[in-house]
Amino acid sequence: MGPMRLVGSGAATARQVLVAAMTAFAVAAVAGLALAALSSWWLVVVGAVSILAAWTYTGGPIPYGYRALGEVFVFVFFGLVAVVGTTFAQTRSLEGLAFAAAVPIGLCSVALLVVNNLRDVHGDAAVGKRTLAVLLGEARTRLFFTGLLVVVFGAIVLIGLARPWALLALLAAPLAVPPVRTVLTGGRGPALIDALKGTGRLTLAVGVLLGVGLALS
Repeated sequence: MGPMRLVGSGAATARQVLVAAMTAFAVAAVAGLALAALSSWWLVVVGAVSILAAWTYTGGPIPYGYRALGEVFVFVFFGLVAVVGTTFAQTRSLEGLAFAAAVPIGLCSVALLVVNNLRDVHGDAAVGKRTLAVLLGEARTRLFFTGLLVVVFGAIVLIGLARPWALLALLAAPLAVPPVRTVLTGGRGPALIDALKGTGRLTLAVGVLLGVGLALS
């Protein structure tokens, strides 16, 4: 139960998908070079590593997404690199607050991947994809997802001790209830697709509210 597979369903050929991916990488590279020219050429290195990480997630001879490392890389690139990198591009300095803010953002992104892999856990196991959900098993993956969101809001509280306006992000907490309820009560199939959507909305809300709160601080 999941989205249609482009190549597997015949909706696109492998070559078409490759061309689309290369085009996306090229556009990202051009945008990154422009940003580096305006800020720091160190961003070229960050961009190159990010593109490599994106490609090797499911591509190459040893895709790390199928070696139970997807969550680690998602936290690094969707949390640390995204938040700290954005701050560095604007301030040309590494801010401690940026590293702190990267934690809840990164963990929300990890939660998205976890619930996605929970949905696909049996199919992935059947074809030999060793995602973290496959290694942990269904029951522990459900607890892991819930724990991630608990830590997200715990991190926001800690940030709020230094920057009280950051506590605005706690207003997103009610959005965590539906996906957590679905996951903890054993939801499967379409229910987990709804949980995935809900986690996406939560991630957006946390990012926006935390950003606004830190700006007001």
